[in-house]
Amino acid sequence: MRIATFNILHGRSVHDGAVELDRLEESVRRIDADVLALQEVDCDQPRSAMADLTALAAEAMGAVTHRFVAAIAGTPGATWMAATGREQPGTAAYGIALLSRYPVRSWQVLRLPRIPTTFPMYLREPGKVVMVNEEPRAAVVAQLDTPLGLMTVANTHLSFVPGWNRVQLRHLARDLRGFGPPRVLMGDLNMTPPRTGRWLGMRALCAAPTFPADDPQRQLDHILTDDPTLTVAECHTPRLPVSDHRPLVVDVSRP
Repeated sequence: MRIATFNILHGRSVHDGAVELDRLEESVRRIDADVLALQEVDCDQPRSAMADLTALAAEAMGAVTHRFVAAIAGTPGATWMAATGREQPGTAAYGIALLSRYPVRSWQVLRLPRIPTTFPMYLREPGKVVMVNEEPRAAVVAQLDTPLGLMTVANTHLSFVPGWNRVQLRHLARDLRGFGPPRVLMGDLNMTPPRTGRWLGMRALCAAPTFPADDPQRQLDHILTDDPTLTVAECHTPRLPVSDHRPLVVDVSRP
């Protein structure tokens, strides 16, 4: 069974700045995942041709079910508000998605703690202190009926603010304990190993740098589990024509 996580940067190429939907479709087909977690996903955004990127990716991979969860309603970097899940159809949104070639028994959306006010923070780009209005963060959890048995799979995209992403990760770990084992957590956690596994009480299925895409130096994207029986057959991080991240792709089995 192949599982993968990919921050798609709303399908944009860092080389020409363009969003070409066929590039995203090609990327998803090349990953060829049975279960795919996506972050920085657009829905009905002008910058990505008003497309539903989750549905496009689902068709490309042959998913039988998928779920997009908006973190914000509106446009990142412009006008937006925290998503509630009750937005009208056609509302521009941005968030995360989980896609599966296997049936899903149940879905759950978790809203993570958010810094409630704007705050000053030094950003490497543009190389100065700016006022940050941190976006809301969410997780989507599915109970999948896979060839390896029933499995709880979660996808999230945590804050880039050091310390706060740790608060969110611990909050998520507590909530995941309410779902049946075995559990797999995937996503862009905006932190590097080995802290992720230690704070979660999970082990990493793959250790490989994923960011920046052209010359990866850091692993921000992770796949972790509390299942001691999962065995990794292969792990790779292919260079794809979209995003500033590389996907983390893992083939797993059981003895």
